[in-house]
Amino acid sequence: MDRIVQYIIVRGDLSKSLQWPIGAVIAQCCHATTAICNETANDTETKEYFNDMDNMHKVVLEATDDTSLNSLSEKLKENGIVHKLWIEKPEMIPTCIAIKPYQKKQVHSYVKHLKLMK
Repeated sequence: MDRIVQYIIVRGDLSKSLQWPIGAVIAQCCHATTAICNETANDTETKEYFNDMDNMHKVVLEATDDTSLNSLSEKLKENGIVHKLWIEKPEMIPTCIAIKPYQKKQVHSYVKHLKLMK
């Protein structure tokens, strides 16, 4: 069986050009990840992912800006990939996508063009 992985995609421009503190950027990832795991708590793969918490596998990737993040979210929606696009309020700024835990082969093709977050 393929490894279950959770992909988190965060906007790189938040810390680079918009000068958000790294803690604020990490908080966005935490918000999105918590939300999607809560929303999919009864999902078989999510349950399996949490059954082996000491071996969870997450990959944090970087989208260049809000346009690329929104475009990825639309592509994921079109293909039935369950995810959470986190919108920071009250500013209404899209900051991060957390994809629910999936077998890697199910989602890797949608994110393979993205680089690891640095």
